[in-house]
Amino acid sequence: MALRTAQRLPRLVIVGAVLLLASATLAVGAAKRLTAVPKGAPAPVAAPTLVVPDVSGQAFVFAKGTLEDTGFAWRVVGGVHGYAANKVATQTPEPGTKVRDTGAPTITLTLTRTSYAEKGEPEDLSPYLGTALEPIALPKPATPAATTPAAPAAPKPAAPAAPAKKDVAPATRPPAFVLPNAPKEPLKEMPLPQRAQLLAAFLKAHPKTTNARVRHFLFQHAWVVTGAKFGWWHGAQALRELIAADRLAQKRWGIGRKSELVARKALAEVEAKTK
Repeated sequence: MALRTAQRLPRLVIVGAVLLLASATLAVGAAKRLTAVPKGAPAPVAAPTLVVPDVSGQAFVFAKGTLEDTGFAWRVVGGVHGYAANKVATQTPEPGTKVRDTGAPTITLTLTRTSYAEKGEPEDLSPYLGTALEPIALPKPATPAATTPAAPAAPKPAAPAAPAKKDVAPATRPPAFVLPNAPKEPLKEMPLPQRAQLLAAFLKAHPKTTNARVRHFLFQHAWVVTGAKFGWWHGAQALRELIAADRLAQKRWGIGRKSELVARKALAEVEAKTK
């Protein structure tokens, strides 16, 4: 019996060695397949980014809406709290800064008081939870290589001077009425009637509602109503356009009844002051 076992032992050793080498080969091949990058694989998708809007100098009621509408959260710091009529003194980070879209990056604001009374409860934090602010560092511009200056060209005969162009005065928007201490209409923003018309077009282009679309609707609605009550240019016309948008919102989204009542009340006030 011992003799037979001794005769079979070399065969068992050889078979075992072959199996061990085969398993090692398979393991190495599998590792290579797992680590290899297939040809033509798509490049990694870059993280979405947001650009910080410029809200400095805006009334807080408009500034917070701008930030929310562009995907940011906000918080107010300092001694002046978030009342609607206060103005934005500083913002962090600066306008134009690119940041990663972490969900709702938080912008920090400091405010300054105006002549308007601080009514109601202040809002020092956005109505939803803010996320981390991660600015994206921009690459430094490359330093141009030094070049040998070329020899100056022969002077050409001077051309006759062109007549000087007259400076074009910026477009003005006369107020519908003068409200004491009311902020002036920002000319860098679109007129109120155009904003109301674009809101109606937005509703037509989006038959289904989402939280972001509702926030956009409410912000634009509040902008038109507030501006019209301040006496801004063609406020009554804008409110009529806004009421039509409210009716469209009721048909498409099932909301807008309360907004229509607010717009109608504002229209009555504006029409009474313009008579």
